[in-house]
Amino acid sequence: KVVKHQNHGADDKQLQAQLKRLGVNNIPGIEEVNMFKEDGSVVHFLAPKVQAAVAANTFVVTGHADNKRLEELLPGIINQLGPDSLMNLKRIAEGFKAASGDQAAGGSGDDDIPDISKSFEEVSKEV
Repeated sequence: KVVKHQNHGADDKQLQAQLKRLGVNNIPGIEEVNMFKEDGSVVHFLAPKVQAAVAANTFVVTGHADNKRLEELLPGIINQLGPDSLMNLKRIAEGFKAASGDQAAGGSGDDDIPDISKSFEEVSKEV
């Protein structure tokens, strides 16, 4: 059986020709692009090349992409979250709350810090 090896350089040239027909322009200064998936994961591009043809409602993002969990990108990604990602953020917060609740129940919490029911001034006068 003969396997034909395709030249991807030709595909790239054809793609660039079609994008040029659409009138895409480079958008400089984009540091990162994050695409949020429904399962809560994020496709994360660091220093991508971004092109846009606003009239055709077309955006092209090229570069190395990593699939990451939302937790890995927090807190720097909070300002990029929309209302659709709010449920994932709540799920993460509940996970942290449950983990801290387990830690407190296990006794490895703030045992060496006494409870202070008086004001700080009264306590400082007793010392």
